[in-house]
Amino acid sequence: MSRRTGSPTTTRRPAAAGLLVATAAVAATLVYQSASSSVRLVSEVLRGDHTGRAVPDEGGLPNGVTVFDDEYPGVANLAPDLIGALRAAAADASPEGVEFRVNSGWRSREYQNRLRREAVAKYGSTRAAARLVATADTSAHVSGNAVDLGSGAAAWLSAHGAAYGLCQIYRNEPWHYELRPEAIENGCPAMYPDPAHDPRMRP
Repeated sequence: MSRRTGSPTTTRRPAAAGLLVATAAVAATLVYQSASSSVRLVSEVLRGDHTGRAVPDEGGLPNGVTVFDDEYPGVANLAPDLIGALRAAAADASPEGVEFRVNSGWRSREYQNRLRREAVAKYGSTRAAARLVATADTSAHVSGNAVDLGSGAAAWLSAHGAAYGLCQIYRNEPWHYELRPEAIENGCPAMYPDPAHDPRMRP
């Protein structure tokens, strides 16, 4: 009778390790898909910015507008400190080939309310819409204190924004930046999962 070499425990370890790796990979994929789904939901709502329903006087912007394009109210009506920080960051990012394009900046109350109604209609409730679009009374866009940037600028700011006081506020909106001057010394504050978790969004 031949003797078996190696213990059952030894032979099971590689299989167990492989199972753990596979489980971790599946979990990571599910988390990534969940985040991507949330980003897609917000993107679908904000694509209304470029359909022509919002005229420039309301804050609508055509593609390709940058933080230096003052002829558009969506840029010109941003808070002075915010636009100053954005332009300083844009100037420093420019040698790296990064352009600070603005998808949405200041918005009129009418435009914000329209986006909110569209979000409620699309996602079925005010609660679902609150994760994506604030009311005109609470929106930092209406007050001129928020900007939604193109992917290149947002990626650059994710690494360098705190030095200018520019911070991503919502985890589900990687393009949404606001000014937090204290971040220059202390770093950006922890992000809210989405706007519904922001105390400023509560009536």
